[in-house]
Amino acid sequence: MGVVLDAFQAPPHMRMVARILGWPFAWLGDKGDPALPPATRALTALGPAYIKFGQILSTRPDVVGDELATQLRVLQDKLDPFPQDVAMREVASELEQPVDRLFSEFSPPVAAASIAQVHKAKLRETGEEVAVKVLRPGIERAFRKDIDAFYLAARMVELLSPSSRRLHPMDVIAHFEGVVMGELDLRLESSAAAEFAANTRRDEGFRVPHAHWFLSSRRVMTIEWADGVPAGDIAAIDAAGHDRAALGERVLKLFLSHALRDGYFHADMHQGNLKIAPTGDIVAMDFGIMGRIDEYTRRVYAEILFGFIRKDYRRVAEVHFEAGYVPADRNIDEFARALRAVGEPIFGMDASRISMGRLLTYLFEVTERFGMETRTELILLQRTMVVVEGVARSLNPHINIWQVAQPIVESYIRQYIGPRAMARDLTRTARVLARLGPRLPQLAESALIHHVWEPKREPRRRAWPRLAQMALGGGLVAAGVWIGALL
Repeated sequence: MGVVLDAFQAPPHMRMVARILGWPFAWLGDKGDPALPPATRALTALGPAYIKFGQILSTRPDVVGDELATQLRVLQDKLDPFPQDVAMREVASELEQPVDRLFSEFSPPVAAASIAQVHKAKLRETGEEVAVKVLRPGIERAFRKDIDAFYLAARMVELLSPSSRRLHPMDVIAHFEGVVMGELDLRLESSAAAEFAANTRRDEGFRVPHAHWFLSSRRVMTIEWADGVPAGDIAAIDAAGHDRAALGERVLKLFLSHALRDGYFHADMHQGNLKIAPTGDIVAMDFGIMGRIDEYTRRVYAEILFGFIRKDYRRVAEVHFEAGYVPADRNIDEFARALRAVGEPIFGMDASRISMGRLLTYLFEVTERFGMETRTELILLQRTMVVVEGVARSLNPHINIWQVAQPIVESYIRQYIGPRAMARDLTRTARVLARLGPRLPQLAESALIHHVWEPKREPRRRAWPRLAQMALGGGLVAAGVWIGALL
């Protein structure tokens, strides 16, 4: 408890309250593994869902401090494994063949995280080295218990703190539940790996191992083995002669490219899921949590970043209002001024001079002041931004995130928000209308009969004015759509 309170620089009164409230319950619950550091032991004892939270914090020593971040890094891939014979039985059961018939070698666990562990193996038929991922026994039940506890906590927050309802805690937990349930089906992870590999096949300095579909199932996944140094092992990266500054920039650029260009990105990019290959390529692993954002959201995201890069805080504020991220009754000029207070202190500075803890605190104050509500569709994007920026900082403490982001964002703006994008949108709209063309008369007739003649059974002499009114209204709506597209 003391380590966590120190890391977050908790005030004295909060420390006292935490100790008073925690003392009566100190004898309850699982004590955890005494060999682990205190914070790691606590989160491990709480359950797999809490471990996920610890993995995020482990990427942000600038927020939680070096000591706590180092402790929490154990949660990424160094948890206690379950027995190898249990894993082999699971593989044989899921793939419906004995392990020794499929693999000529099957190692003890080489990595163990909250949901699964990984074994290095060799295919009997081809001799190819592969990684075999096996879900932990009973992991579905453990996650269900944690999520039920989260729902209870979210409900209590909504009942006891009305001001927190703008954060939509119940919706956030529901979103988290959907993400986690997808992560517990390794067939979906194999599919995600294949899609991600197809999207990124031309990305220089980046690689996604290919999945072996016929050796994968709901609880077992077999994927190409990737040699390399863990992205969190700074000493090993230096010993291998890799350029850490270049790697830090590449991690950030890759994330921005995947999010903006593809709308599909790795949403769990902590150091435990990244390796640095001998060639210097960044190799991604573990595709259980992937993020997807639609094209409109990508454009909003790009315009916000572009506005910060250009220091056009008024435009950044306008985009927030246009997208509905800020209630329309708030003052746009006041919001622009608040955004300037966010951007100016960090623009142009390297990461070592930015206090992310203070920045996040102020950002939360801004969201509260302007009544900004949680957008569940952006949770994974925002979470991954925090994680990726932390990974980039760990590789290059002096990275300038704005300088790195600028060419990626400007390229996206030119391609997707300029005249070319407008022409593409119009072409796409014309294709949709062309496909519906043969059905348009039938649709119009059906709509007219349903909305004009049937509801009020009006006489024919009164129907025509309504028909004209509807036609005029429809024309104005259509005109508005096209004018909006052209503008």
